[in-house]
Amino acid sequence: MSYTALYRKFRPSEFEDVKGQDHIITTLQNQIKANRIGHAYLFCGTRGTGKTTVAKIFAKAVNCEHPVNGSPCGECEMCRSIAAGTSMNVIEIDAASNNGVDNIREIREEVAYRPTEGRYKVYIIDEVHMLSIGAFNALLKTLEEPPEYVIFILATTEVHKIPITILSRCQHYDFKRISIETIKDRMQELMDVEHVDVEDKALRYIAKAADGSMRDALSLLDQCIAFYLGQKLTYDNVLEVLGAVDTDVFSKLLRKVLERDVAGVLDIVEELVMQGRELSQLASDFTWYLRNLLLVKTSDNIEDVLDVSTENMMQLKEEAQMIEPDMLFRFIRIFSELSGQLKYATQKRVMLEVALIKLCTPAMETSQDTLLDRIRAVEEKVEKGIQAAPDRVVYVNGGDGGESGHPGGSYGQGQSGPKPELPNAIPEDVQEVVKNFRSIANEASGMVRGYLKKARLSLGGDNRLLIVLPDSLAASVVGREDHVQELEDLIQQKIGKKVEVEVRYVEEGRHFEDTFVDIEQKINMEITVED
Repeated sequence: MSYTALYRKFRPSEFEDVKGQDHIITTLQNQIKANRIGHAYLFCGTRGTGKTTVAKIFAKAVNCEHPVNGSPCGECEMCRSIAAGTSMNVIEIDAASNNGVDNIREIREEVAYRPTEGRYKVYIIDEVHMLSIGAFNALLKTLEEPPEYVIFILATTEVHKIPITILSRCQHYDFKRISIETIKDRMQELMDVEHVDVEDKALRYIAKAADGSMRDALSLLDQCIAFYLGQKLTYDNVLEVLGAVDTDVFSKLLRKVLERDVAGVLDIVEELVMQGRELSQLASDFTWYLRNLLLVKTSDNIEDVLDVSTENMMQLKEEAQMIEPDMLFRFIRIFSELSGQLKYATQKRVMLEVALIKLCTPAMETSQDTLLDRIRAVEEKVEKGIQAAPDRVVYVNGGDGGESGHPGGSYGQGQSGPKPELPNAIPEDVQEVVKNFRSIANEASGMVRGYLKKARLSLGGDNRLLIVLPDSLAASVVGREDHVQELEDLIQQKIGKKVEVEVRYVEEGRHFEDTFVDIEQKINMEITVED
């Protein structure tokens, strides 16, 4: 006898065998016991959750000669013929290939004839959303007022495509995704029957990969068993067969990203590619890993929500201390976008590598949620003693000057002596600064230099220069204490006098001219400051 796939071999034959849909099973059993059977049902839900299986069991139950607690007995002539597919009372129609008006007209003609045996003729129309508009219209009248011996069961994975006129004529049942625990327990039962030795961790991973579908889980399990026929099926075996990646690899990958080690990240990708891992699945699984990390980072007592082992939970908690929520948001955004792009990409590896390099080097991005990470990257360089900007400041006092490198925003550090005290600038000195401000701004560090391109200048007092920016975000960056100090140092280098820099921004709904005087425009005019 030829081999039968697990999902076909162990398809439930009575309501008690259906897992994860108790809310539907109880309702249907009560209807059968109370003889309150409807004339039209709509079963909707994701693939592999039991829609067609429950429809067949229901068809057997309503025609069973000796139902037991609302379930078919499985022994009578009607139950056996329906199970064998030879009964004329149960008609299965695939709407994907029988979606025209003529197909529905045939049904309308057939329902006029009573069943030759049993009580009901049951029409199971699978993937009903594939019917054409004309076919739906042809079905309407029959669906609303069928003969008392006819039951329609419509099944679909895309209920939003069903016309409201059809929905209003049916009892609507939503099939839920089946939980990981329920799928795992069912697979363990079947493996005990089949005498196959399987690791619990392996079954759990298959259940998770099935995404709520019992049929998908059994198909994946079938595939893994066939590859390691006669051997114990381990967690590592399952990962190899499914082209999946262990969470330890995600942990290693994340730590390399946090270290901003681009070479190390690319080495991991190379290793995964050589192992034959599916890159689309890798992107999807890493997104879920980041999501779990975000939950651990932002919530307390999350153990009951996350379906991970104790070891993985400890690892997640450790890594949650190493990363900030804004970084996680950015990582998840980038990988969510990547998952959608990989479906149609011809160079999946290149796109994956680019996404990972973006994580390592936030300066590649200009979006607002990257700003904090870019600042953090600069600060990390400062802490490590790496020069974040190529600029050097020369302090001038009279004829002598001391030259000192400055990493990042820590200007003046590392000098041999204390910074010389300079005289305060007078308005004429500030005027000199204004004339040369654009060249001074070009010597600032990268992020500040970019924002200063949109800056306008005004006076705030004898030796105070107002730098006015168009929005609060730009002002918050340029106005940081270390960035203000950087600008003051650059100005002192230029004129040899102390100018106080104050950063402002134009409030929303107002214009620069309403509040400030643009002294760059008046550069050729005499500047007077009233006491």
